[in-house]
Amino acid sequence: MKVLVVGSGGREHALCWAIAKSPLCTEILCAPGNAGIAQLARCVDVGAEDVNGLVRLAQRERVDFVVVGPEVALVNGLVDRLSAVRIKAFGPSAAAAAIEGSKVFMKDLCARYGIPSAGFARFDEPDEAKEYIHRHGAPIVVKADGLAAGKGVMVCRNENEAFAAIDHMMIEAAFGEAGQQVVIEDFLEGEEASFFALVNGPRAIAFATAQDHKAAFDGDQGPNTGGMGAYSPAPVVTAEMAEVVMRTIIQPTAMAMAAEHRPYVGALFAGLMITAKGPVLLEYNARFGDPECQPILMRLKSDLLAVLLACVEGRFDQIHLDWEADPALLVVLATHGYPGHYAKGSLIGGLDAAAKVDGVTVFHAGTKAAGGRIIASGGRVLGIGARGASFSEAQQRAYAAVDRVDWPEGFCRRDIGWRAVGR
Repeated sequence: MKVLVVGSGGREHALCWAIAKSPLCTEILCAPGNAGIAQLARCVDVGAEDVNGLVRLAQRERVDFVVVGPEVALVNGLVDRLSAVRIKAFGPSAAAAAIEGSKVFMKDLCARYGIPSAGFARFDEPDEAKEYIHRHGAPIVVKADGLAAGKGVMVCRNENEAFAAIDHMMIEAAFGEAGQQVVIEDFLEGEEASFFALVNGPRAIAFATAQDHKAAFDGDQGPNTGGMGAYSPAPVVTAEMAEVVMRTIIQPTAMAMAAEHRPYVGALFAGLMITAKGPVLLEYNARFGDPECQPILMRLKSDLLAVLLACVEGRFDQIHLDWEADPALLVVLATHGYPGHYAKGSLIGGLDAAAKVDGVTVFHAGTKAAGGRIIASGGRVLGIGARGASFSEAQQRAYAAVDRVDWPEGFCRRDIGWRAVGR
């Protein structure tokens, strides 16, 4: 099969890396890709938001199967357009991708079908939102309704922080149209986890678990980012807990989407809070997470391409998931200033040395090649992944590799995996 992977981040590098191992794969294209992906695939300069360009590319290249990485392509209807020209694609339709594209839609769906989720209210006027906050009190969580690259969620410890979040989203328009409407949720106590399932219509099977680190700095301090690191599996999601998640959250959601005439096909990523009373849904993403995808795929022994194709074709009885026993952990290296303003174009060295650490795989995210050198071209730039016999060993290997990277303009958290190591 000739496969097209859409996207340019660490998730897409991991997808290409795993798909390249499949005996079913004859060639991989990636649009637009990055410097690391270019070592595995033929990169074509078509952006993930350019639906027309991607459809033309798939037709021109006679692509057999498209794997869509980022949410913007899904929400913009890429899978619908590919389906119309009879090209198979892994990912939900635009109607189904609304489960991530609109938090209001997701929360209303949960309310209608009794899926456990935090109590909420929605607002399109800042004064009404502030009045609700004043009545409700804090801590409280303020979320932009639309897509905000993982940065549209603010946990507010007091009323002033919540008012500032409303101003940031609704008045200053920090996230553009995504923040014109907001969801305000009850703050939940517990431990967060990421739960991934493969879905086709009303059917769903568990795929994997992970835990990510959204805050920019050690100790979960600083602003929310797209993710500064992750590890898999998530110890908090035991086998018994996974069964509860499938029974009370994932399966009811798959059936609800089918009942709403928005049948879901693809990877469904549930952001969970594991509370004293059980798992509660925080959010849905309509694709594999980034950076969670990287450590998850480092553990997967099964043929990823065969698994994704079987999911799209509804052959769930032929999906066999085999995992490495060792956990995996990923540390993200980001440009100084991220998630705020940051400079581009700095040189990165030491990647070959980093990759030589036992158990380590280096994933590129925001990189470009120029004159035989690797330069930083984004906020999150690299993901240093490592497997080990324990979380502690995986963490030690990842940071040993991080220390071999020669990039003064970058930074990382130094506590990725602290919960799992502490256990």
